Amino acid sequence: MNTIAGTIDRPVTHDPQKQAPMKPSTSEPAGSATQDVTTTGANDSRQNRTREMQLIPEALARAHMHDRLHEAERERRAMRLVTARRMQRRAERASLRARRALAMAVMQ
Repeated sequence: MNTIAGTIDRPVTHDPQKQAPMKPSTSEPAGSATQDVTTTGANDSRQNRTREMQLIPEALARAHMHDRLHEAERERRAMRLVTARRMQRRAERASLRARRALAMAVMQ
């Protein structure tokens, strides 16, 4: 049997069936809360809650990365728009210069 103790961040196993059950708190008097019902439904829901609690940081990180990716995409679109407007102004100025040059050539 494996004698290495796991931590909350790095459990020995991710399988809830093989994890050690939670120990009762010594700070609370015994019987202060309602007793656990030892049916399979209650155990399954407790294990699902435990698994969900362990996955919350991962879900938060995934949501944060999703937001960051969308923010980066918006910034890229804004930069492309700024660049396109700059190029349009440059093209308009070049067009005006060409039109003036043509008018000057025609008048001479």
